[in-house]
Amino acid sequence: MRKPVIAGNWKMYKLLGDAVDTSLELKTLVANATHCEVVIAPVFTALKTVADRLEGSNIHVAAQDCAIQNDFGAHTGEVAPVMLKDAGCSHVIVGHSERRQFYGETDESVNWKTMAALAAGLTPIVCVGEQLPDREAGDAESVVKTQLEGGLNGLTVSDLERIIVAYEPVWAIGTGKTATPEQAQEMHAFIRESVGEVHGNDAAENLRILYGGSVKPDNIAELMSQEDVDGALVGGASLDAQSFSKIVNYKQ
Repeated sequence: MRKPVIAGNWKMYKLLGDAVDTSLELKTLVANATHCEVVIAPVFTALKTVADRLEGSNIHVAAQDCAIQNDFGAHTGEVAPVMLKDAGCSHVIVGHSERRQFYGETDESVNWKTMAALAAGLTPIVCVGEQLPDREAGDAESVVKTQLEGGLNGLTVSDLERIIVAYEPVWAIGTGKTATPEQAQEMHAFIRESVGEVHGNDAAENLRILYGGSVKPDNIAELMSQEDVDGALVGGASLDAQSFSKIVNYKQ
């Protein structure tokens, strides 16, 4: 049985005080949520403080990116996965579409970061997803499969047990557009099938696949009703504790 994951990506929002306030408000609002795992991803500068304030709660803390290496050295501006672990993180988002689109992230670097995160004891949330021209050209599945194969290249079945995949149709991120529940289900099933071809059906069946793309309180229940949708990677709607808690508490 795959336990759902509801993760909030705060992107480049919230100064430290606001991050702490939102975290503490959310802590109260989702305290009784046992049906899913709850994850929030503040900016780097808030990670340690937020993680400390949430210690002992049911909320996990994720970073939004990491370096490709864990060894200390002359890597100005980078943050190693082992440092994120030391700061209180349990998860890290890798390969987010914004990192791919604006900061040169490649399938190869996603793979390196995934490996480094696993080595540091973190759970990577590996993001894949097509852009609008890909979908309109009928290439959505091939694009996602290429990203998936590149990002998970060289991983063992035991590695896969520690990974979460997030499907984000890029055309639905921050646009107000959302893939229909049927579109989400279709791609999630395809992702599971693709993973099964490489790693076996058992590994694929146990893999948790999240949907990301304009997830809101009013569409989460229908998305979660789909067989292969195991949770959500939430953007804008996760910035407000009340809104995000309604998404987390979709079953109540």
